[in-house]
Amino acid sequence: MRVLIIGGTGLISTGIVRHLLQRKAQVTMLNRGRRVSASAEMPGRVEQITLDRNDFDAFERVCSEKTFDVVIDMICYNPPQAESDVRAFSGRCGHFIFCSTVCTYGVKVPPNVLIDESFPQEPISEYGRNKLACERIFLRAHEQGLMPVTIIRPSHTYGPGSPLIDNLQSDPNSWDRIERGLPVLCAGDGLGLWVSTHRDDCGKLLAYAALNPGTFGQSYNATRDEVFTWRDYLRDAAAAIGRPAQVLFMPASWIIAHDPKRFTLLREITQFHGAYTSSRARRDVPKFRCQIDFASGARQTLEDQKRRNAWRSSREDALYDSMVARAQAAGVEPVVL
Repeated sequence: MRVLIIGGTGLISTGIVRHLLQRKAQVTMLNRGRRVSASAEMPGRVEQITLDRNDFDAFERVCSEKTFDVVIDMICYNPPQAESDVRAFSGRCGHFIFCSTVCTYGVKVPPNVLIDESFPQEPISEYGRNKLACERIFLRAHEQGLMPVTIIRPSHTYGPGSPLIDNLQSDPNSWDRIERGLPVLCAGDGLGLWVSTHRDDCGKLLAYAALNPGTFGQSYNATRDEVFTWRDYLRDAAAAIGRPAQVLFMPASWIIAHDPKRFTLLREITQFHGAYTSSRARRDVPKFRCQIDFASGARQTLEDQKRRNAWRSSREDALYDSMVARAQAAGVEPVVL
């Protein structure tokens, strides 16, 4: 099985490549070559095409000269890129997989709590709207018989090679604050629901969906069915650090007002419901079984951050310090988790 991964330098791609190589696939990466890719962990086992996919003429010319059994696009973000993919791979690949996002669903809460693939897609963020537009282009290509297409929608994916998010930010220094015995902030009451999936588990779905006819024309959530609250999340991450978390719960609007750009993750994603089910994926891709629980994965990820010298210091964060001071001055007591 010959597989092309467009991108390949990101977190999920590392998990995909590992599982594809276990399937004895011949893997090729296509990217600009500016970041260390998953292939660096497996030298000699992954081919590299160095190219900017936004140079549509060059991208389509190079891709038209090759034939792949499977193409996995990890970085397509806007309609022009999706349309370029369709031109490049129509009739030239046996299966096209698009990595989308659960952000296409929006923020409503379903009656049964868990969001499945039938839930209305009403994204509130530019990221979610762009990904949804791409989904529609690819599914139209599938319906027109141009190439078999599968849509994969990860939620929060984490693991070595990337920082562990908190409730407020994508690259927080709250873990350093916990290690130093300082209070951290969390939006709301901490009882909002959330799902986190390790990169290796998420990657397994894309790798084993490849060339599976049962997945053609389908969309799948790529999430671990371990739903927890933000209190659980912070408690498990703090346990990985070896210190209790002292948490100040404040309204999301209060936190965001201090710096809307810094707290974009909270503004667009984490203040809302985030519980999903992947029962459809487990039905159609039997190999997709998540094996890494969050407590274990958080420990692995935080240890990796220190090993890579990617640990975010909290020592010169005047804004965060002032926010904590204001919350405490207002009489908010920390909850120890």
